Amino acid sequence: MSESPRPLEITDLEALKALAHPRRQRILHHLGLHGSATSATLARALGLNTGATSYHLRELAKYGFVEETPKRGHSRERWWRAPVRDLRIPPRSRQSEQMRAVVDEMARLEITDDFEQFLRLQVQRDALGPWSDAFPHSRGSIRLTLEELDEFFEEYIKLIKRYKRSEADTPPGARTVMTRFFAFPAPPEESSISENGAEEGMG
Repeated sequence: MSESPRPLEITDLEALKALAHPRRQRILHHLGLHGSATSATLARALGLNTGATSYHLRELAKYGFVEETPKRGHSRERWWRAPVRDLRIPPRSRQSEQMRAVVDEMARLEITDDFEQFLRLQVQRDALGPWSDAFPHSRGSIRLTLEELDEFFEEYIKLIKRYKRSEADTPPGARTVMTRFFAFPAPPEESSISENGAEEGMG
């Protein structure tokens, strides 16, 4: 496997705005799932026009969120890919008021989209054959200091990176699996519930 990318914190507000645009998020999501694509391919997949996808690709490329792939044969089309990056957003304590507004809206859109996709796939689950078992999820609580939560998150990222691999390194029968992680402190009135921090896991 290739060396894991080092974390890159996005501190430029304009770069964050470019990344947070809903259509650009859809473009990045498609490239991450399906690999390289042209603006025309993306336009058809996302229900946009080629001019719009070309513009958004250029804006993403300006900040290094996408890049052109090597020419394919004699084709004059421009192919784009999302390089493997470990992008981070500064902690809220170091965010400006404008950055907080952008981050909050991006998080809202991402979480909404993630759950909509999950629910759509749940309906189609029985048609997935053996992959109908591929819906593990866990709901629970643990007691941590803020520093321990940071360590916990970094361990999760290390685990994800361990399974990041190129198409050439992907074994037969593998397919793209969506992964999501979020954690948040329990409201004070609920902090005494589940004193033992019991974990519930479901497949």
